[in-house]
Amino acid sequence: MIPFNIKQLETFLLVATFGSFRKAAERLNTTQPAVSTRIAGLEEALGAKLFERQSGTVRLTAEGQRLLPPAQRVLRVAERLQLTANSLSETAGVLRLGVAETIVHTWLPDFLKELQANYPLVDTDIVVDTTTTLRNELMSHRLDLAVLMGPIQEYSIENIELPSFPLVWVCSPSLKLPNSGKLTLNDLMQFPIISYARPTRPYSELYRKLSGELEAAPRIFPANSLAASITMTLNGIGIASLPREVVQDHTASGTLRIVDCEWHPSDLRFTASYSSEPSNPVAERAAKLAGCIAHAYAARIGKAQPADELGVEPAASQPTDAIGR
Repeated sequence: MIPFNIKQLETFLLVATFGSFRKAAERLNTTQPAVSTRIAGLEEALGAKLFERQSGTVRLTAEGQRLLPPAQRVLRVAERLQLTANSLSETAGVLRLGVAETIVHTWLPDFLKELQANYPLVDTDIVVDTTTTLRNELMSHRLDLAVLMGPIQEYSIENIELPSFPLVWVCSPSLKLPNSGKLTLNDLMQFPIISYARPTRPYSELYRKLSGELEAAPRIFPANSLAASITMTLNGIGIASLPREVVQDHTASGTLRIVDCEWHPSDLRFTASYSSEPSNPVAERAAKLAGCIAHAYAARIGKAQPADELGVEPAASQPTDAIGR
C-alpha cells in the first residue's frame, strides 16, 4: 500500500510553491498545524526530510527538489482522473479573475455569461487593473487567471493567445484637423496625445516613436482608465490612441471621428494566462473558455478567423456566437 496520499502531495507542492506553511494553509482553507502535520506524515512515509525551516522561511532540501517533478506528474494525473469522473457541471470553486479594461469593454460580459452556463458552481471574483499589476498578482498567486497584454514569459505560466485589438487615432469632431488625407505625426502633435498608462507597452511604444522622430517634446496624457481616456477625447482635450472596438459606438454615432495617420501604434495582443504550478483545473478550463469566447467575438465583428478547437464547448442552451447580439 502507498504510505502517503494525494492530499499530502498537494500540500507539499503548495508549500514548495509559496515557500510558506501559512500561505499554503490559506490556499487550502485549513490551518498551519494541519499543513505541518501533512508534511511531517509525508516525510515520515518517504523517510526523507523535504524542507529546511530557517527564521520564518521554508526551502526545499535536496530530497525535496528530487521529489518535486514526480509529485507534479502524480497530481496532474490525479486531477485528470477526477475531471474524467466528474461532469462539467459539477466543477466547483472560486475563480480569482483579473482582466485588463479593454476586455471589460468588449467580450467580458459574453465570457461571464458562458462561464456561469458551463460551470454554475464556480464563483468568480473579478479585478480590473493594468497589465503590470495583473501580472504581479498572477505571479504572486493572488489571481488564478489573468487576461492581459501578454504573453508572460515564465516557465510556470501557461498562455492562451487571444485575438488582438487594433488601435486607431480618434478625436472629437470639434478639433480643427483636416477631414481628408493622411495626416503626419506633426499634424497630430498640435494637440495632446491621450494614451494608456505609463507602465504599459502602448505608452512605451508611443513615447519612443514621438520622442525619436519629433524635435519638440511630446505632450502625452497617460491615463490608467479607458473610460477616462474616452471622456477626455469626447471633450476635445486631445487625440487618443484607443482600441477600435472600444470606440466603435462613438465613431458610428459621430461623437468621435477616426483620424487617418501615417503611423499608429501596434495592435494590442492579449493572452489568457494562468499558473500551471500549482495546477488549477478551474483556471485552465476558464482560460480555454476565454479563448473560445474571444475568438467568437472577433469572428462576429469580422476581424478574425473562427475559433480553433480549444477543448471547451459552449453551453448548448446558449450558442456562443449569439451571446450579446
